[in-house]
Amino acid sequence: MTIHASTAEKGVGPLLRAWREQRRVSQLELALRADSSARHISFVETGRSRPSEEMVLRLAEHLEVPVRERNALLLAAGYAPRYPETPLDDPALGALREGIERLIGGYEPYPALVVDALYDVVAANRGVMTLVDGVCESLLEPPLNAMRLALHPRGLAPRIRNLRAWRGHLLEQMERQIALHRSQPLRALYEEVAAYPVPETDPADEPSEPVPYFALPLRIEHEGRTLSFISSIATFNTPMDVTVAELAIETLLPADPATVKYLQELMP
Repeated sequence: MTIHASTAEKGVGPLLRAWREQRRVSQLELALRADSSARHISFVETGRSRPSEEMVLRLAEHLEVPVRERNALLLAAGYAPRYPETPLDDPALGALREGIERLIGGYEPYPALVVDALYDVVAANRGVMTLVDGVCESLLEPPLNAMRLALHPRGLAPRIRNLRAWRGHLLEQMERQIALHRSQPLRALYEEVAAYPVPETDPADEPSEPVPYFALPLRIEHEGRTLSFISSIATFNTPMDVTVAELAIETLLPADPATVKYLQELMP
């Protein structure tokens, strides 16, 4: 979350009010959740009362404020940040990195990757690298970005058989993240990828009737075959570090037996 100087200078009150209004929670409802009073919540929001560090964290918890933004609330209230932001390559996160590598490696031959808050890929297994084989080299240079890779005309977009539906899904996903985190860098990424021209696709690839899957599939061409995947995303529960809180593990599970067979033959 990017805090404008004029907002931060006003203290924690306006920030808390903005989060409360975004979550569509009344002062009374928030007070009941946080074991406080509507009067006290009102005084905090208007700057008439300075909340304790514990109260800031309690309100942030009940408003489901992301970890990074909880630090911003603490700073605005005059307290030190509570949650560290440890670089992923720090020795302290060695066990986490090893666990992630084992996890996504265990999904092979099915694709699996880990992205950060800006959809930069921090880890990927051989299944992912197989799908991106042949993509424009500039898109594969670090930091490799999953959204650019999927939607760029020189990326995977021309290979995605249901591009319009999948593109809409990805953009909606980003919109939800922007609403949650209010991140200016994420908004800039959204505006960039939303402006990419949409390659022409065969109308036959865009089904006119509801897709008979339990979730929207990603239908992507690979060496003349159309593979179908269902995307699943997992995050860490109760993270206490900003870096860890913003990681997401995405797995692409086969949506039909033909995809299972092809991948198992490709990577026995």
